[in-house]
Amino acid sequence: MSILTRNEIIRRRYALKGAVQGVGFRPFVYHLAIEHELKGWVRNDSAGLIIEVEGDVAKIADFEKQLHHHKPQNSIVSHIESFNLTPQFEADFRILSSDNHPEITILMLPDLAICQDCIREMNDAADRRHRYPFINCTQCGPRFSITTALPYDRPNTSMAAFEMCPECEREYHDPLSRRFHAQPIACAHCGPQLELWDQKGNCVAYGDSALSQAIMHIEQGKIIALKGLGGFHLVADATLDRPVQLLRVRKHRKSKPFAVMYPSLEAIQADCVIAAEEKALLCSAAAPIVLVLRKSGIAISLWVAPNNPYLGAMLPYTPLHHLLLQALKRPIIATSGNRASEPICIDNQEALEQLRDCADFFLVHNRPIINRADDSIVRIMAGKMTLLRRSRGYAPLPIELNESTQQPILGVGGHLKNTIAYMQGNQLMLSPHIGDLSTSKAIGAHEQAIAAFSDLYRNLPARVAHDAHPDYRSTQLAQAKRVNCLSVQHHYAHALACMADNRIQAPCFAVVWDGTGYGEDGTVWGGEFLQITPEGYQRLLHFLPFPLPGGDAAILEPRRSALGILYTLQADPGCLPFPTAMSAFLWQALHHHINTPQTSSVGRLFDAVAVLLGLCDQNQFEGEAAMLVEFIAMQSDHKLVYPYHFEQGIVDWRPMLLAILNELGKDKAWIARQFHNTLAAIIVAAARLQDQRSILLTGGCFQNKLLLETAQFELRQAGFEPYWHHRIPPNDGGLAAGQVMAALRMNESCA
Repeated sequence: MSILTRNEIIRRRYALKGAVQGVGFRPFVYHLAIEHELKGWVRNDSAGLIIEVEGDVAKIADFEKQLHHHKPQNSIVSHIESFNLTPQFEADFRILSSDNHPEITILMLPDLAICQDCIREMNDAADRRHRYPFINCTQCGPRFSITTALPYDRPNTSMAAFEMCPECEREYHDPLSRRFHAQPIACAHCGPQLELWDQKGNCVAYGDSALSQAIMHIEQGKIIALKGLGGFHLVADATLDRPVQLLRVRKHRKSKPFAVMYPSLEAIQADCVIAAEEKALLCSAAAPIVLVLRKSGIAISLWVAPNNPYLGAMLPYTPLHHLLLQALKRPIIATSGNRASEPICIDNQEALEQLRDCADFFLVHNRPIINRADDSIVRIMAGKMTLLRRSRGYAPLPIELNESTQQPILGVGGHLKNTIAYMQGNQLMLSPHIGDLSTSKAIGAHEQAIAAFSDLYRNLPARVAHDAHPDYRSTQLAQAKRVNCLSVQHHYAHALACMADNRIQAPCFAVVWDGTGYGEDGTVWGGEFLQITPEGYQRLLHFLPFPLPGGDAAILEPRRSALGILYTLQADPGCLPFPTAMSAFLWQALHHHINTPQTSSVGRLFDAVAVLLGLCDQNQFEGEAAMLVEFIAMQSDHKLVYPYHFEQGIVDWRPMLLAILNELGKDKAWIARQFHNTLAAIIVAAARLQDQRSILLTGGCFQNKLLLETAQFELRQAGFEPYWHHRIPPNDGGLAAGQVMAALRMNESCA
């Protein structure tokens, strides 16, 4: 090693911000410094990571280059500041203990899927963590789900209750170990343990025996409630009809697709058509559920996803799931462990009480889950990822914005697919998926999520934004419990969320299509074309309103939308393929204008077309009818378009629907495809009526892959630049982000 004189030594300080804690960044820096013969130290602090190195100028320059280009795999460095200091002529390089400052600006990492190194160790009979279902290192394992406070150190996690054995403690303090300061570090001697419970909560097996017996029960067709990373799964053999049907009965889930966990990527590829982008997502550290096209004749039960060409597939992402699938060697149902419309269970006793009627046995452990995180759902659309449900693996990783706020802003989201959003500085944090706020447990989870973000970042929101709908529980809770509240129009929030997702500025033109949203005029909006300006928005165009008999009841009964359409067209309701006595009653309500609010919703137009085509008259889950229209349209690929016209800011859909009525009895796939083509043509025609090149495609209707891909292609052909969602869901799961952006805009206008 060369000996430098005091005149040749410099000292340099680096302050890194971003997701730099809990990902092995300090041991990476330690190795890098030793390799370059540098002295100094590294430590976590409340702002991120601080490094001070001193040594040869050229070696420090190379150290800095490596710091930028070879950082740990799961880290995200959003900002680096560096400057020179006076050399201190230290003797070595050290890793210092964390600084705990009250101002928290670091990023909280989401939970990460088990890494290949840990899988190899877990499967090595000679390794001391052989078959240990809670193995982890700095590159994988729980993060957000076990964290009580920041910075992310063991005392601030639910692992604080587990005292490390001498071997784990040695690894934890060894900078050369892969588990150096891996906060959830544990082994079979000192860490969490498995138990198998019966429906009464009696422990019938412990440790590895609990896992073995759970595997046996699954093979026998039983349903297991399994405690995972961010909550419980309900698990059953996906190749057997009986347990899948039984789970549907027990969970009161008649047709909504179940997610399927496969033992390997090869097993998924055998059953499904996998594109390169989908493969990358399946194998990523986020390990989401990915919607992929299924092949015909596969062993998966048809009851897993009835009448659906897609499967929601994922790979095992915890050591426990890996051990389970390695033994079963077949795919399993891995659906959220919850009752209908309630958040996923995270506590053992809660799961026993809530899921006793669903599960035959409970595979639990004693590591507490602090923050729930359901599985994320992703779909590749137009070659890019779109998060349909942002949760485990992604939340609460911040989205960095161009804008910034001095004081925190909270968005409380909508009523369905609820999430909350919290913005501090230029970082927007979305909570994991909470769900529909229709039960007391969901409302409790909503309040817990708000408290968790406020506690983690030690800063209460200075401004709270909510939906304009007065009957949304999120709106009522915000107005009852919080000050400085701001009401944000539903579709404006969708547009702002899409802008934030793509980091684009006003002015732009937003196509916002969904099922329902409270409009400024008191009607139900949902087919909107908004001009977004730096100051706000203007409703430039919208679909012709039609009456919706029963109002919100139409969400689960598409035939109500069909009747409203037929009434507007002055058509005979007898043409409906689902004639009922209820139809006659609703027709009278329409005639006398009794509880028939007006709507411009494109989502309800989809419902009406589904009914007219004989695909669905009652939704078993939100959006089922619209999905069926999309799926049947995929069977045709023609380019024809139905007639439509614009008049005084109104998109008149009546020519299109009259043409569809005239074609009933013809090929359903042909009609459904032409319906999609027409909607895309309407988008392009509307874009041509204004002078903005940037076109946003947002709202729940743009979860439809065929619609989005057709629209974005036609927009590009016409010379426009389309933008859609990637990191923020296009559905109501993204509303909270848009609400925060609206509050930020108001702050800027008032400044």
